[in-house]
Amino acid sequence: MPLNVLGYAARSATTPLAPFRFERRDPRPDDVTLEVLYCGVCHSDLHNARNDWGFSSYPVVPGHEIIGRITAVGSNVTKFKVGDTVGVGCMVDSCFGCDPCENGEEQYCPHCVYTYGHVDPKDGRVTYGGYSERMVVTERFVLKVPDGLDLAGAAPLLCAGITTWSPLRHWNVGKDSKVAVVVLGGLGHMALKFAKALGADVTLFTRSPGKEADARRLGADHIVLSTDVGEMAAVEGRFDLIVDTVPYVHDVNPYIPSLAVSGTLVLVGYLGPLEPALNSAPLVMRRKAVAGSLIGGIRETQEMLDFCAEHGIVADIETIRMDEINYAYERMLKSDVKYRFVIDMSTLST
Repeated sequence: MPLNVLGYAARSATTPLAPFRFERRDPRPDDVTLEVLYCGVCHSDLHNARNDWGFSSYPVVPGHEIIGRITAVGSNVTKFKVGDTVGVGCMVDSCFGCDPCENGEEQYCPHCVYTYGHVDPKDGRVTYGGYSERMVVTERFVLKVPDGLDLAGAAPLLCAGITTWSPLRHWNVGKDSKVAVVVLGGLGHMALKFAKALGADVTLFTRSPGKEADARRLGADHIVLSTDVGEMAAVEGRFDLIVDTVPYVHDVNPYIPSLAVSGTLVLVGYLGPLEPALNSAPLVMRRKAVAGSLIGGIRETQEMLDFCAEHGIVADIETIRMDEINYAYERMLKSDVKYRFVIDMSTLST
């Protein structure tokens, strides 16, 4: 039978999130059921709750940075057992038959099913996210959380972590790499940690003076004030990869000169048109590129979690109660968090 579940939902773009009861699907043979222990608060949760991208369908139960404990497994489940600590990220299903799925890049599957706000084609139900008591997820989209990771700190790895890990791995960042990160926030602080742990020489681009101590603690070897003409000129032609984590419309042209020949600036934080338009001249003249990257596949996400366990990496977080979520959203709009909110789901109540 379907599971009756308590969560928190936005019922419109202008109303605060509030308690909401709904049904999860009847678990299938390849499903696991899990109790949600912690759920990270992603900037996209806020965008979806407030319909900033124009495609939200209400009610919306956000949350795709999920740490939980398995309470039941279907008859065909082989990788997990009751009691396992697991993670669920931004996806809960895909077609399993297309080239991206075959290559471990399910995030690019044209039939990928997102963790919330999406229609599951198998049963026509709208998916609801991790701001809730329990989840039902197909085994192939559940991740093993290695022993030793702080569970609350591990929750943001399922989105902020993999979103920055994936481009670092795709562009082969390692010991001799020179990497820059644009903006110190939820995504940016993870990019600094990962790039440093991979052995790169790491720079933070920031518009705000006074972030040097925190940036160095997180892994930055150098800090460049992007509003300072002299500092920007000093890093011309330096970087193999720039990870741009800015979550709103912005001008990327000032960063292009700092790319080395064949260097790439990869956008991971913003969806939409670039303003002003991108100047192609430096791209053509120095074989530079501007690219995009979307989260990561399941195999890659498990690799990241295992790397985090080996290197002692989790997100810097502030834990909140479920009933503090609307206040947390207001603080996110002011960039008043270092660097990710995580909900303790044991505080969920009507």
